[in-house]
Amino acid sequence: MKQIALIAVLAATAVSLPIVMGENPYITGIMISVLMMAALSSAWNILGGYAGQFSFGHAAYFGAGAYTTLILLTLYNLNPLLCMAIGIVVACIIALITGSIVFRLRGHYFGLASIAVAEIVRLSVLNFEFTGGAQGILLSDVSLWGIDLNSKNPFYYGMLLVLAVTLGITAYLRKSKTGYYLQAIREDQDAAASLGINLSFYKNKALIISAALTSVLGSLYALYIRFIDTSAVLDLRLSIEIILTAIIGGVGTLWGPVVGALLLVPLAEMLRSNVLGDLLVKAGLVSETSAIGIFLKGNLAHAHVLVYGIITVLCILYLPKGILGLFRRVK
Repeated sequence: MKQIALIAVLAATAVSLPIVMGENPYITGIMISVLMMAALSSAWNILGGYAGQFSFGHAAYFGAGAYTTLILLTLYNLNPLLCMAIGIVVACIIALITGSIVFRLRGHYFGLASIAVAEIVRLSVLNFEFTGGAQGILLSDVSLWGIDLNSKNPFYYGMLLVLAVTLGITAYLRKSKTGYYLQAIREDQDAAASLGINLSFYKNKALIISAALTSVLGSLYALYIRFIDTSAVLDLRLSIEIILTAIIGGVGTLWGPVVGALLLVPLAEMLRSNVLGDLLVKAGLVSETSAIGIFLKGNLAHAHVLVYGIITVLCILYLPKGILGLFRRVK
């Protein structure tokens, strides 16, 4: 009962946040990024956390949704929801092809194979003419049922809805037969196979669900920024950030990806905008004219990936179950 009440409070807070904060594009943009990364990491968590298959190629499904949506909109001016649905189909087809190949491998071989598949998709998109190649695709204008898509609020609620659906699917799966089978595969694939669990079927099932949810987020992101290229939606760095968010928050848990996104996305924004450096100067810990101050001002904005790596190493060494695991241990 307490958990239901807490979820209701969190949901009410999330829904009312844009209204309370007012029309602030900067803050709303950060909140959209938090929701998107939380949803992406939660979608990956179905495959990587519960099935134990650490895929480094989820950018391929994100890019499939983004590119399919913008290509169909620019060429045929279809309804955005129909474009998103077609993007899901494209992502699932890629997932089926990927699963039939890479799920024959295990461990780090599987991870390397998933990177290779994502790179094949990226290079293919980069060299096709109808995808815009290296120039990318620019969307001039789009409307949906009279909703002003020039505002950030529709995308905030769209990302929030996808996150809620992803968490709902995850909560259902982990208590279902499929969820128990996936967790058995994660713990010991040979033992799971000896009990009659169809490894290929259930791993592909988890991959397709994860890819479909990731594709929807890619479509929303493409509509949100109105311009995409391979570096924006098909980059390996995106796949790594998705994984790090789940690991730092708590991989294989329902709320771990959300906790990781709430920590990492604002931290990355503070680094990019050099807020941390300014705080150190204002607190008197560092002089702005000193060598350290000049170094921080010039380099801290590009250090968010380095900080991600340091936090990840610390989590692996001291918090193997992530921040959520620490909360549970303290409780």
